[in-house]
Amino acid sequence: MSKRMNSGASQQFVIIGSGQAGGWAARTLREGGFEGRIVIVGEESHPPYERPPLSKAVLTAQKPAESCYLWSKEKLGELNIDAVQGNRATAIHRDRREVELADGSRVPYDRLLIATGARPRRLNCPGADLPGVHYLRTIEDSERIRGSLSKGGRLLVVGGGWIGLEVAASAVSMGVPVTLVEATDRLCGRSLPESLGRFFMDLHLRHGVDIQLNANLTRLEGNGRVERAVFGNGEAIEIATAVVGIGVVPNTELAADCGLPLENGIVVNESACTADPCIFAAGDVASQPSSWLNGRVRFESWKNAQDHGVLAASAMLGGDALTRDIPWFWSDQYDVNFQLLGVPSVGNQVYQKGDTSSGRFTQYFVQANRLTAVAAVNSPRDLRDAKRSMQNKSQFDTTGLVPVLTL
Repeated sequence: MSKRMNSGASQQFVIIGSGQAGGWAARTLREGGFEGRIVIVGEESHPPYERPPLSKAVLTAQKPAESCYLWSKEKLGELNIDAVQGNRATAIHRDRREVELADGSRVPYDRLLIATGARPRRLNCPGADLPGVHYLRTIEDSERIRGSLSKGGRLLVVGGGWIGLEVAASAVSMGVPVTLVEATDRLCGRSLPESLGRFFMDLHLRHGVDIQLNANLTRLEGNGRVERAVFGNGEAIEIATAVVGIGVVPNTELAADCGLPLENGIVVNESACTADPCIFAAGDVASQPSSWLNGRVRFESWKNAQDHGVLAASAMLGGDALTRDIPWFWSDQYDVNFQLLGVPSVGNQVYQKGDTSSGRFTQYFVQANRLTAVAAVNSPRDLRDAKRSMQNKSQFDTTGLVPVLTL
């Protein structure tokens, strides 16, 4: 697609998924000059929205659910985007270029974007389906968890990743006692080095969270509702609510059923295009090439969902592949703002500025005298300065920094 398609008034572009990636793709298509019909198909009853507030401000009722919306219904109308809400795509018919919906209707497309995201990985133990056991992905999930917590009693958080830690912090702010259990020997083991995992563990311990590592949760029990958690060592704790955050599974079923290649997600090229030149994929569901990792990766982050949706829309219009920004992740817990830029890798030498105990410090991950990643705790200025060095691929000066470990 070398010729840019700026008008295409007679064409129809369809987006499956009304989250961050799908919403930003739709807006980019319209603002990029596409004059044809844009249809967003979403299972939920809401217009496109972002998910980070669900574990924080929405969960604690500091902000209403509508604050998550990418734009108002009025703005959606101004953009002339047709939102098919509360209807699920059940099949993609590539030979006819049609998307089949759960109600039996079919939506034709000239270009199709799959932005179906991911779903929470389910807990596999007896009692996991008891009322009071929750997962967090949607606005309704957040509201149900809040309602459950308001009844009092201890919260069990299963999983020491970002969702689990953010839910724990929010619950503590609501006056709820929290026990967090993690099956491995550290927190955030998939995304952070051990030193930063220890920092977050100490942070939550200081706020009264009971953390159990290497925990073998064998079953949940209760009479009509979850009441206790039982572990492999025979110990049990009384609980009133459980929130499970043990990872996600990409929603690749539509792509698999229509024959698109998969590799821990839907395989796309640098322009977010699949093996079918008329079908694109973006966000949590897409397995994309990454210059930062020298391989293929599926990013699960707010920033990637937005940027990848914009990139996919540009490619759908026939534009050249956009330059991707450095991977970026953030999390707010208690009085801590944590930001991670880039991807720490094995072999990185880690240098630190500031004292971990002060609650304000920065860790720099260096390989061959160049920054590969930076982690900043309450230090946004350090992050901005480091980003310039990473973008320029310049030699990184470690003068004044303390070497702390090698990954």
